Amino acid sequence: MYLKDLKLFNFKNFAEKQFSFSANINCFVGNNGVGKTNILDAIHYLSLTKSYLNYSDQNNIRFGEKFFSLEGDFADDSTEDIIKLLVQPGQKKIIKRNNKAYEKLSEHIGKYPSVMISPYDQNLITEGSEYRRKFMDGMISQINPEYLHLLIRYQKALAQRNALLKLFSTTHTFDAISLEIYDSELIENGTKIHRLRKDFISHYLPNFSKFYSVLSLGKETVSIQYISDLNKNSLDNILKENIDKDRVCTYTTQGIHKDDLIFNLFDYPIKKFGSQGQQKSFLISLKLAQIQLIKDKSGKNPLLLMDDIFDKLDEHRVAQLVKLVHKEKFGQIFLSDTHKERTEKIVDQISSDYKIFSL
Repeated sequence: MYLKDLKLFNFKNFAEKQFSFSANINCFVGNNGVGKTNILDAIHYLSLTKSYLNYSDQNNIRFGEKFFSLEGDFADDSTEDIIKLLVQPGQKKIIKRNNKAYEKLSEHIGKYPSVMISPYDQNLITEGSEYRRKFMDGMISQINPEYLHLLIRYQKALAQRNALLKLFSTTHTFDAISLEIYDSELIENGTKIHRLRKDFISHYLPNFSKFYSVLSLGKETVSIQYISDLNKNSLDNILKENIDKDRVCTYTTQGIHKDDLIFNLFDYPIKKFGSQGQQKSFLISLKLAQIQLIKDKSGKNPLLLMDDIFDKLDEHRVAQLVKLVHKEKFGQIFLSDTHKERTEKIVDQISSDYKIFSL
């Protein structure tokens, strides 16, 4: 599967733009601010129904316009699908596959997988656990449709339970039977989510370690630790043991919504002890391992979107990355860079079949 054509209308800084792509490598080069990242984000939208940059849909409408739309032509050896996305303020976001709208956006997830490597990934290292949970959830959702539905049900029950705890506090009342309704939903879905997360991490770690070892020439060791309240106790017991604390705090203090991933370099937090190059290598390895897992689990080759990928990497790590991408045959690649000559030199080492778009 590859993205054959892309059309943008009123999307961010583009009034109207159309691209026809190579099935192998596509490069967007130009100064900062010309819209290179926006093109990659448009592809991410068509793959995962939302912006990678976490902007609200309305904020992506070109200034002064009343809507934006995206259209992508996805093709393989035997089929071709046209995906259209439309956003209008005050209306439900519409995604169509061959002119047939999805009833639920979640039905689209996983059909045209993609993986984005971006400077914004630094949040995975520097910010709180919410960013790492979303990263983990996004990875699993692209290979397991059931997981996304479990997550939606868990989050809905969690919001309802928290609202009930706040009501108890406000009215100075307590109704254990009403609380048990939401507890049972949390236990059923949360236990399954925890199991799927553990299974995912066990399959994910070997590829992650392998890719980082290649980028670091085998000189550095890294690890990821999955932290969860459910690693040592059942969610049923956790909710019972923490009910008094939950009532005082007026929210659910423990559960899989507090899970985290601990990133280490030589058994020390990479956030504190990793250089910029080491941190970027770590983030790239996270995403390359995600691609490998999607390939292994779904048989699909995800689109690889690399934004400003060569910044903060020394020549040795860039060389290793180029060799790795070439060796692993990651499928269709989109990348952005500010230096056309550097881009041409690097992609020449990967493939002779590429396109460069100057913006």
